[in-house]
Amino acid sequence: MSNTASGLPIGRGLLYLIVAGAAWGTAGAAASLVYRTSDMGPVALSFWRCAAGLLLLLAVRPLRPRAATPVREPLGRRALRSGIMGLGLAVFQTAYFAAVSATGLAVATVVTLGAGPVLIALGARLTLAERLGRGGTLAVGGALAGLAVLVLGGGDATVRPVGVLLALLSAAGYSVMTLLIRRWGRAGEADVSGTTTGAFAVTSLCLLPLALTEGLLPHTEEPGRLLLLLLYVAAVPTALAYGLYFAGAAVVRSATVSVIMLLEPVSAAVLAVVLLGEHLTAATLAGTLLMLGSVAGLAIGEARGARKGEEPVMAV
Repeated sequence: MSNTASGLPIGRGLLYLIVAGAAWGTAGAAASLVYRTSDMGPVALSFWRCAAGLLLLLAVRPLRPRAATPVREPLGRRALRSGIMGLGLAVFQTAYFAAVSATGLAVATVVTLGAGPVLIALGARLTLAERLGRGGTLAVGGALAGLAVLVLGGGDATVRPVGVLLALLSAAGYSVMTLLIRRWGRAGEADVSGTTTGAFAVTSLCLLPLALTEGLLPHTEEPGRLLLLLLYVAAVPTALAYGLYFAGAAVVRSATVSVIMLLEPVSAAVLAVVLLGEHLTAATLAGTLLMLGSVAGLAIGEARGARKGEEPVMAV
């Protein structure tokens, strides 16, 4: 079953989102290695991530197969679409980094990723007529509970109001991106490649002044290793992941998108245990199982609804 507007099969859209969520989860480990290798700050890293990702997208764009029925729209509308998505991405990333600095990684992650599905579910109900069924509500609740157990299981979280507000601002930016790309996808107006490229260009311009203030060029004794890490961050959790995210979010129901993207902390937790030598705690295991179960339930419900040709009602 494919989305009638974009032509992308629902099953492939779900796969794109799963890969994107897992790829996003590797960004934290790569960033920690960047910080160990150099004195680069988080805003400068975010700038280079988007700027290099933009260059990679531009480099591979001529190699992409052209759609049989390409989306054609006025230049002004495309620029406006890219500008809105770029601002949303800039708010999402920058506010999250600021929240981490203000209240710590655990609380910032829980508030940002936890508020996202709630805001998206409400926004989808009000603007897209996508409503949660009973099973969908339980799945979202289970995913949020798993997120809280996974991230806060260590018990060393510190809650500061400013950090919480910044995390909510980050969640709002993420929610706007998801809802808009879904609306455009349903209307047949989602030029995924153009939207992703344009959004990265706008985000890079927004982050450049902040990155210059923080320090754009890092000092390092291992320039080769730093360059490889930056290339990885730009290629996998940025150009690839966001390209897949925008494509999948255009055809999959918005609340399902938000829950699937909670695979990011699951992927990060697995990497921490496998590659960084962290211990597998009961909280990590319980939170991971809760979140994976919720993601699987929603994905199955989405696929069933697509096969039946149902209207956007989430049920598991």
